[in-house]
Amino acid sequence: MGYPAKVLYLNGYRGFESLPLRQLMEYQDRIYGKIEISEPVIIDIVNSPALQRLKEIDQAGYVEPRFPGTSHSRFEHSLGVFALLQRYNAPLTEQVSGLIHDISHSAFSHCIDYVLEEGCEKEQSHQDNVFEEFIRKTEIPDILKKYDFDLDYILDDKNFPLKETELPDLCADRIDYSLRTAVIYKELDEQGLRYILDNLIAENGNWFFKDFASAKKYADIFLKLNRKYYAGLPSAVMFRTVGDYLRYALQKKYISKNDLYTTDKIVLKKIEKYINKDEILELLHKRMNNEIKAVNDPDNYDTCVYCKSRVVNPLYKHNGGLRRLSDADENWNKILQQELKPKQYFIKFDS
Repeated sequence: MGYPAKVLYLNGYRGFESLPLRQLMEYQDRIYGKIEISEPVIIDIVNSPALQRLKEIDQAGYVEPRFPGTSHSRFEHSLGVFALLQRYNAPLTEQVSGLIHDISHSAFSHCIDYVLEEGCEKEQSHQDNVFEEFIRKTEIPDILKKYDFDLDYILDDKNFPLKETELPDLCADRIDYSLRTAVIYKELDEQGLRYILDNLIAENGNWFFKDFASAKKYADIFLKLNRKYYAGLPSAVMFRTVGDYLRYALQKKYISKNDLYTTDKIVLKKIEKYINKDEILELLHKRMNNEIKAVNDPDNYDTCVYCKSRVVNPLYKHNGGLRRLSDADENWNKILQQELKPKQYFIKFDS
């Protein structure tokens, strides 16, 4: 006989939390399928206000005007990173670290780097820069203390090589957001997704593929996502226009800096009432919502913008050891050199 349970709806996920004798939460993830969570610390973090806020933070920033139907939340991605680490048997501490890794994201995600002076367009590093300070102001430290987890240990990425590494290495964060993007933007079908997950291995702090073919397939997909979406012109225009809109609203005191750490909807609602009263704000609003088109024109432009560029260089099994994709594919070295540099665009808006 099972325990009585109440149903939870987590931004499209159907979860179950039992009565105190046993806790169980499950949800259906679009990448990993059915996920069951029984660890109380994970359940408490999922239900915390800090993580729940991420339901209303767009993963890509403000993507709907340019790619309709593709918006998905930082909450979905955060649970995805946890689910990936769980699937590949990472330690519970690493699963916890993966679950909370995006809690410090502002409204509109990396668009914040185009708003605040402490942001960095080329690296999109604001969220990382404020992460520890932000976490310590939430309820997360109390939850971790309740279950005897060391906060300082959890916050140190050096302890979790599966969760986070520098480009061009693989990590759970990078793997999840790329697979999620590929599926949502229909660049990867179900068969292709299963192929990648079935050929992906995590051992001794490394992610790697079973062979060259699977490593190359994943790397090619990631490259396409970067050129078309992550560092493509539509994203560049999105970052600049959203950044301009929010920065202007801050200067006019339509919103405060603290508002940026609420949610996308709250910020938009606060600014909305000023649009018809401010011609500059109205223009910026139209640009942000793709009502005014833009092109890349280095010879005649209104503004320039940088985009962080991403590329991976996966490991794969070879003769009993591990080998880099670039060691077997000379052309991949050229791609790495090219794609690891930030992209610069010169944006010209229609009159």
